[in-house]
Amino acid sequence: MCTGCVQKQYPDRGHTCLENGSYLMNFLGCANCHQRDFVLISDRTMVNEDEEEIITYLHMCKNCDHVIARHEYTFTVVDDYQEYTMLCMLCGKAEDSISVLPDDPRQTAPLF
Repeated sequence: MCTGCVQKQYPDRGHTCLENGSYLMNFLGCANCHQRDFVLISDRTMVNEDEEEIITYLHMCKNCDHVIARHEYTFTVVDDYQEYTMLCMLCGKAEDSISVLPDDPRQTAPLF
């Protein structure tokens, strides 16, 4: 993808996993046409395989259709947790895990 369009490649986004949208704070502008305008989402696909949902799409310049970055988002349920990941040169990299139980066993305080 295009390193000239982004401020930082694959910034660490902590637990923020986007299945749609763009992280415009990291967008410098299109390296091809030198415009800083909206970023379009193109070629969005969703694949469900082996209990894993994978969403991919391209970030593209609105003015010249230059490909800025490829975005990949995954969702899966492992044991009692929903697992999310995101990897994109523009939006960054992130992972998150949320319990499907009413009370997250990782968050409970020990009694003694």
